[in-house]
Amino acid sequence: MQELIRRRKRAGFVGRRDELAEFQRNFDVPVDDERHRFVFRVHGNAGVGKTFLVRELEQAALERGALTAYTDEGVDSVPEALGAISVRFARQGWPLKALDKILATYRQRRYEAEAAGAGSGPSAGAVVAAQAGLAGVGLVPGVGVLASTVDPVQLAEGAERLRAALSARLGRQEDVQLVLDPLRVLTPVFVEELGRVAAHVPWVVLFFDTYERTGAFLDGWLRDLVTTDRYGGLPANAVLTLSGQGRPDPLRWPAAADYVADLPLDPFTEEEARQLLASKGVLDEEVVRDVLRLSGRLPVLVSTLAGSRPATPGDIGDPSATAVERFLKWEPDPVRRSAALEGALPRRLDEDVFRAAVSGDAAGLFDWLRSLPFVRDQGGRIKYHDVVRAPMQRLQRTASPQRWRAGHERLAAWYAQERAAAGDGRWRDETWREPRLEELYHRLCADPAGAFGDVLRDGIEACRQGTVTARRWARVIAEAGEDANREPLRKWGAACLAALEAERRHGIDVLGMMLARPELTDEDRVAVHIARAWGYFRTEAYEESLADYRRALTLDASSADAYHGRAVAHRAVGDHAAALADLDRLEELEPGRPRAPRERGETHRRAGRYDEAVAELGRALALDPGDALILGSRGQAKAQLGCAAAALEDFDRALLIDPDYGWALVRRAHVRGLLGDTEDALADLDHAERLSPSWAWVLGERGDVYRFAGRYEEAVAAYGRALALDPGYAWALGSRAVALAELGRTTEALADLDRAVALVPGYVWAYQQRARLHRAQGREEAALADLARAAQAGTAQGIPRGPLPADEGDPAYPGVPPEPGPTPRP
Repeated sequence: MQELIRRRKRAGFVGRRDELAEFQRNFDVPVDDERHRFVFRVHGNAGVGKTFLVRELEQAALERGALTAYTDEGVDSVPEALGAISVRFARQGWPLKALDKILATYRQRRYEAEAAGAGSGPSAGAVVAAQAGLAGVGLVPGVGVLASTVDPVQLAEGAERLRAALSARLGRQEDVQLVLDPLRVLTPVFVEELGRVAAHVPWVVLFFDTYERTGAFLDGWLRDLVTTDRYGGLPANAVLTLSGQGRPDPLRWPAAADYVADLPLDPFTEEEARQLLASKGVLDEEVVRDVLRLSGRLPVLVSTLAGSRPATPGDIGDPSATAVERFLKWEPDPVRRSAALEGALPRRLDEDVFRAAVSGDAAGLFDWLRSLPFVRDQGGRIKYHDVVRAPMQRLQRTASPQRWRAGHERLAAWYAQERAAAGDGRWRDETWREPRLEELYHRLCADPAGAFGDVLRDGIEACRQGTVTARRWARVIAEAGEDANREPLRKWGAACLAALEAERRHGIDVLGMMLARPELTDEDRVAVHIARAWGYFRTEAYEESLADYRRALTLDASSADAYHGRAVAHRAVGDHAAALADLDRLEELEPGRPRAPRERGETHRRAGRYDEAVAELGRALALDPGDALILGSRGQAKAQLGCAAAALEDFDRALLIDPDYGWALVRRAHVRGLLGDTEDALADLDHAERLSPSWAWVLGERGDVYRFAGRYEEAVAAYGRALALDPGYAWALGSRAVALAELGRTTEALADLDRAVALVPGYVWAYQQRARLHRAQGREEAALADLARAAQAGTAQGIPRGPLPADEGDPAYPGVPPEPGPTPRP
């Protein structure tokens, strides 16, 4: 049925012959000919017929044997676009199985990471911050942007801390990388799969429509795909078509003239408009002139008016009427007129939504509606063209405000039922989130003033979930303001969208905008301050984070979440006393819950008070016996106390709960190595390396196990592999220096220690080892200088005086930043 409808629409396609011919000729030009173009850019104003042309281009590609895929604003990120492409390819008999598999893993791991942080753990917004830190500079396509106003060094450190948190949650380092930087993992798989299928078809043609909306996250990614080998090489028989409003920015795509063809679209010429009208049987000259006047020769309006087939001048009516009003006048069936108007209320339609939107006998007219020229398919749904939907909305709003309000209230209630049926996943669950967004849109249209407070409250959690979700939420406000003719609402939504595009801190600025809104209660403001404090914390802006927690507690001195968050922030800046005071208050507020003793034990451990840490973590464990992270942390505290057997018992219990708990495997291997159990230690490290082959810490620990066993050549090799993965791994440099010294390679050992203290100027143990080697070579003055540096650094910063920083590679508790990975801590 859908194919028949598409054929009928195509049968009426007129105009754009030059653009279509240029696209078709490109298939006749060899790919190594300089005239061949790999990218087409269709651009023009709304209603000019871009989507109709793109569909015609896709049909032309199919007729040349091409494998095609089409995406539009129905996707909100690069991973979603990849999923849409894969679905389209599979329908044509070319599934991308490897891509589907890793996309399914990405969705599951992202959900697990967000679900683990639902109460107090790393939010999706924190993941976005870490993605920015991992990217280093500029746009992270499809997920977020990095702020020039945020110190990239701090962001990188925050990313490493979140990486360790997710390592504890997800185990496999590949899964951590997939969550933190999905494009780096997903895109090479996509490119490889694209190359595989491209070898079996003449052409692979990808269409990206409504680029004015999707370009924000697609443009940088597509530019890298086409112009760099960052993700691998695209097949030469691939062609991309980008279609959107506005002229392309010539600065964004380097040397575009060499590989890009621009297809600018203007309104129909009079000849083209007359041709379309004639094909629809509209021949009366007076009617034709009226259609030309009303439509401005805009293709979507010419098609809409022609579809009603006005036959006589008497059908023209009021010369001041709009094109949409004329279309409705020319439709003789009142039930159809009503269906067309009421179908314009939802932002997008499927048959179920249509039945909820319309009244009376119109429920069975969905197939008629989808055949209309201003309606287009969108991933199994249909969507009105904006040029038609906006005046239809305006007609209903002005003609009968009560009927307008009732229609939106009816749709809001229907979406509320859909949301309730989706369960309680809330904002992290797409099946809950989508109906909630539509519910909020219709509530705002029905009662802007009454609904805005609830919409703001939803926005707090939407911002915590990351840029993609926050953008969808802000778009609801902007579009409801536009459709309901509430200019302040539209402007505020637009300002949120602009802030989300410009800011680099996953909703911090939007949360700040919320605080100025009078609709929020003090309880709401507490939630905003806590959410913003968490955002600041994740970008290492600790002072700003502490300030927001203070503001939250000023408004509500009994907020357990604020005390918890502030304790974590105090600990991050080394103020353990203040952290413990906040945790005492937290336990008064929520006695019997594991959060306070867990965090108290973690604070004691990081402060080097291992006896207290063991006691508190034991209390937490009594309240939550199944928490592998508490067991792992207590095991590490026991190891620091020299209680190797007890430490191993805790690590064993943790690994029974979670056999792929990578951090516990490595910590257990370290203790086993110290005890001389080299075989079991290496078995743990083998397991950890299978989970995380790119985790330099695992290789560094392997070097330690070899070194403890006196196998110095193998130790040097393992440290070298670790340093190949992470050249800034100062601890591995220091440890390799010890192994090199044992082999008599003193010059190389001193070079490693020089690099280690250059990377971490406060690395006490490295100074001590360098002093030892200087003294062995008779350089007493150099030895004394290094010992003085060690004493000064140790006194000033409290650096551990052992070869291994006490809490290296800490596990991450919900809401607790681990130490920054496998590097020494000042």
